[in-house]
Amino acid sequence: MIDANSQWMLVHETFMQQALVEAERAFAEEEVPVGAVIVHEDRVIAAAHNQREQLRDPTAHAEMVAITQAAEARQSWRLDNCTLYVTLEPCAMCAGAIIQARIPLVVFGAIDPKAGAVQSLYQLLGDGRLNHRAAVISGVLAEPCGQILTRFFQQQRRLGKK
Repeated sequence: MIDANSQWMLVHETFMQQALVEAERAFAEEEVPVGAVIVHEDRVIAAAHNQREQLRDPTAHAEMVAITQAAEARQSWRLDNCTLYVTLEPCAMCAGAIIQARIPLVVFGAIDPKAGAVQSLYQLLGDGRLNHRAAVISGVLAEPCGQILTRFFQQQRRLGKK
């Protein structure tokens, strides 16, 4: 018999796998391989990956693109009752967008010790001084989420890029 916590973890891993598919797409496009999906009522309503190089847009992080898609799908900037799954801990910009979109739950894979604003450097989503807070579940499929980033940056160094 599967207990409730194990069942939820399976759900989180299933959606994180979809975020990893997006990260693989980013890798194939020579973008930093971060993927994100947003789920509403057990259905993916947005799926995105980093597109900063392709769009020449510093704000085109996976989370930002996914939030825009989800707002369009919901026809509202308020993404209450949604969950964001992202392969890497969100940065300060993305954490700010999560707060503005009122996303109540963020699930991420790998921590980002250099730019993470959810757990590592800052804890913006839990800061009581802000008008919205989000629950956070970290470390879901952390190993494959971190490995794709390691693989990407090793390849970039071999090719003499970045």
